[in-house]
Amino acid sequence: MTPSDGYLLDNRQAEAGQRFDALATLFDPVTFRHFERFGIGPGWRCWEVGAGGTSVVSWLAKKVGPTGKVVATDIDTSRLTTAARPPVDVHVHDVGAEEPPEEGFDLVHARLVLVHVPDRDRALHSMIKALRPGGRLLIEDADPALQPLLCPDEWGPEQRLANRLRQGFRELLAGRGADLSYGRKLPRLLREAGLSGVEADAYFPLTSPACAALEAATVRQIRDQLVTAGLATDEDIDQHLANVESGGMDLATAPMISAWGRKG
Repeated sequence: MTPSDGYLLDNRQAEAGQRFDALATLFDPVTFRHFERFGIGPGWRCWEVGAGGTSVVSWLAKKVGPTGKVVATDIDTSRLTTAARPPVDVHVHDVGAEEPPEEGFDLVHARLVLVHVPDRDRALHSMIKALRPGGRLLIEDADPALQPLLCPDEWGPEQRLANRLRQGFRELLAGRGADLSYGRKLPRLLREAGLSGVEADAYFPLTSPACAALEAATVRQIRDQLVTAGLATDEDIDQHLANVESGGMDLATAPMISAWGRKG
């Protein structure tokens, strides 16, 4: 999916790789902790939805081993080519518009995906359909409306500029159909879909080099859209990037809410 199709953060842009690296640093430990709780091991069949980068796919492949399988799907699989070897199968797939690539999975996972998918309900039910009885679903998504600020400690002009640009980013996302309060809905949606043992938690990094790297890459990626929409000037963006790269700002992300349950 390209920006003109609705997705603001195109995987084919140069900054996408930097974003994936920062997201992996921030969120992989959380994701892997949940996988470990499920008891993942040799022989498991897993579907990684909207895989984007390779960090989660590669970790799953090591865990399931040669007797298992990892199906990695995305609308744009250009960054998954290095992972496309057994036990990993890579497929171009739109989870919001197409049937599951296979069924009978032990684990289905999507991270920071459904918030961007126009038909989120169809996508969620497709993922549940793909599980075997007793299989696990883990959905991890942001909730920007729950904590909308890039700088929660807005104490100076640099922080105020940062939060103004973050507001512009949120407006662009909403204009593309993103649900900025989706994360908090996940526990209810999983229960309503018939999953059992539903639980959830949230992770909210406040300050780290990865937060700064993510912000710089994201702003560079959406720069033209911010300016075209009148949400920022080139001067605003240049100043903000200089502020971010100075290393003296405490930058946060939106909370990532992880919700999981078992198919009955």
